[in-house]
Amino acid sequence: MRTTYMAKSGAVERNWYIVDAEGQTVGRLASEVAAILRGKHKPQFTPHVDTGDFVIIINAEKVVFTGKKLQTKIYRRHSLYPGGLKETTAGQLLATKPERVLFQAIKGMLPHNSLGAKQLTKLRVYAGTEHGHAAQNPIPWESK
Repeated sequence: MRTTYMAKSGAVERNWYIVDAEGQTVGRLASEVAAILRGKHKPQFTPHVDTGDFVIIINAEKVVFTGKKLQTKIYRRHSLYPGGLKETTAGQLLATKPERVLFQAIKGMLPHNSLGAKQLTKLRVYAGTEHGHAAQNPIPWESK
């Protein structure tokens, strides 16, 4: 009789991957990175255990939106005070805080529970090419 393998959280080996976002479409890149953070690229993937790897994204300022999303896509946040709703278009957010565009897209593709919050802590997004994670020896990730 065969049994199903269930990964243990202490036995998971984590790697560091570096992803270059230059010229990549936001949604396609975000779904690929979310799969790495969850660990779906590994054969020992277990849905209720954090089996994912660390991801460093560079060149976040050079991502691409398709169609007219730079003008029509709206990011909303609320200060929890009356009248505190703030709206920003994708073009404005990409010009001021390019890291946040990818961060929000990836956050929306992870589970909306404590496991997803834990997986999101393994994500690092940088607008330029400089990052402070050279000591981790990140492996370049080839997107599909």
